[in-house]
Amino acid sequence: MKKLAVFGGSKTRENPFPKYPIITQDEKNAVLEVLESGNLSTFIASPGEQFLGGKKIREFENKFAKYIGTKFAVAFNSATSALHAAVVAVGVRPGEEVIVPPYTFTSTATCVLMHNAIPVFSDIKNDIYCLDPKKLENVRTNLTRAVIPVHLFGHPCDMDEIIEFASKHDLKIIEDCAQAPGAEYKGKKVGTIGDCGIFSFQETKNMMTGEGGMLVTNDEGIAKAAQMVRNHGEMINLAEKIRSYRSEILGWGYRMTELEAAIGIAQLSKLDSYNEHRIKLTSYLTEKLKSVDGIKHTKYDFVKHVYYVYSFSYDVKKIGITREKFCEAVRAEGIPIYGGYVKPLYLNPLYLEKRAFAYKHHSGTVKYEKGICPVAESLHENELIMIPICRPPATIDDMEDIVNAIRKVIENKDELLHE
Repeated sequence: MKKLAVFGGSKTRENPFPKYPIITQDEKNAVLEVLESGNLSTFIASPGEQFLGGKKIREFENKFAKYIGTKFAVAFNSATSALHAAVVAVGVRPGEEVIVPPYTFTSTATCVLMHNAIPVFSDIKNDIYCLDPKKLENVRTNLTRAVIPVHLFGHPCDMDEIIEFASKHDLKIIEDCAQAPGAEYKGKKVGTIGDCGIFSFQETKNMMTGEGGMLVTNDEGIAKAAQMVRNHGEMINLAEKIRSYRSEILGWGYRMTELEAAIGIAQLSKLDSYNEHRIKLTSYLTEKLKSVDGIKHTKYDFVKHVYYVYSFSYDVKKIGITREKFCEAVRAEGIPIYGGYVKPLYLNPLYLEKRAFAYKHHSGTVKYEKGICPVAESLHENELIMIPICRPPATIDDMEDIVNAIRKVIENKDELLHE
């Protein structure tokens, strides 16, 4: 009888991991309160504060701004919408360029194309998987107007160096904090360091509203522009007696509902405890796996990592089996584990074939081809591994199953080598 489950042996874990997201009576009561009020959106046609959103939306924005530590927060129906609004609000113009990492969710780059500007990809670091500040200068041109650092998987970027680069060239910084609510860089919450920050509340995130997003900033001009973008580009005049329908800029229907905001208020109150639970689980994993030669998880000492997912680098030479065989064998043991994240974005047809309208009026020479970001490509093809279930309500016992499955596969790797 083979020891490894992939060859018919007994599995390390038979039961599924705990379900996520966590929905308690708090969220249910919050939604019921909104339903009973009958006010589901309240971005109504009448003038006044309601045009900025209903009671729950404004409460959520105020509480989120206070939690993050910014003057303003603007709620959206998704982080993608908020990113799009941010590109507009910081003053990027069509035809100009924005530096983005290639290893991130698609919205980090498509939000630039949505404004008919051009995403330019810069390579990442091989330890924390975020933008490498030392490589930013290589892709900057006279058309560059902004940079979008992504705090990937919950680990903050090297913001001091990114700020220095941006300040030198008069560039705006849009922090993509979609996977990092509550994360900190040298004592500062992410989202407060650049010109504005964007958060996601999609249901897999550290806090969720089902779908939803938030833009935070200390710049009143950016906040007001974002409010206009989310609400069809209309100028907001709270003193008007009648809505004027005066469109100042191109805008969209990017508004959050009262239902989502109510869930967000309940979730925000638990975010810190949820994050601490993630940190506890992942710290256990890191401690138990640090003796495995060939597996390396990196967290900088001066950051608070909030672990949207747990990730580590895999050294095939030291382990002795391919990443694909390793992950397949661990999954067979009952553990969700995956090699790589998303394919580097520039390798998608949208970029390779420059299918977006923005490219027709671009005067620059941006190129998208294999090899332009070798670190991202190597991580995706050979090195990076993710475990997405290190989150509440999972327990230390659940983490122990992950450790046992990984050790079992490595200790019996000869079975994989001789299959």
